[in-house]
Amino acid sequence: MPKKVAAESKKKNDKSKKIVLAADPAGVLLKNSVKKHLEEIGYDVIDYGTDKPENFVTYFGIASKAAKAIQKGIADKGIVFCGTGMGVSITANKFKGIYCGLIESEFTANECKIINNCNMLGMGARVISESRANMAVDNWLNRKFNEGIPKPYIKLVAEGIKEIAKIEDANFK
Repeated sequence: MPKKVAAESKKKNDKSKKIVLAADPAGVLLKNSVKKHLEEIGYDVIDYGTDKPENFVTYFGIASKAAKAIQKGIADKGIVFCGTGMGVSITANKFKGIYCGLIESEFTANECKIINNCNMLGMGARVISESRANMAVDNWLNRKFNEGIPKPYIKLVAEGIKEIAKIEDANFK
């Protein structure tokens, strides 16, 4: 197989370039904007809907579907949308191994990756504009856990993540 074709094939099968999206009717227009942006920058988007504001689904049902997809390894990250982002974030965080940060800005998107190593974002279509949502997604995707944290705090933040995992193990039965 030619190198270019092999590289393209690897990119398509690369789980890190797959992202799950899901929205209720209040969040669908923002989801559609973010989906278009993600596809333009090379992501394989797995869209669990809804596709139109008039197609009703519940925020808890759609966020559960996205969280389960990450648990199953279909993708390693996802973004869920509703009117405020709160309902989908709360729901997603009920699943073991899911760390969904509710964000409303580029700054909070940075921090949820750098400090909390979030594998999901929750966004509210009534809270953040399409352009800011796309910038926030870029920030989250392009940051690494512990990136830019002063050296004395790196170990502390990493230990915090381990403690959160212990809390999760103790409470998710």
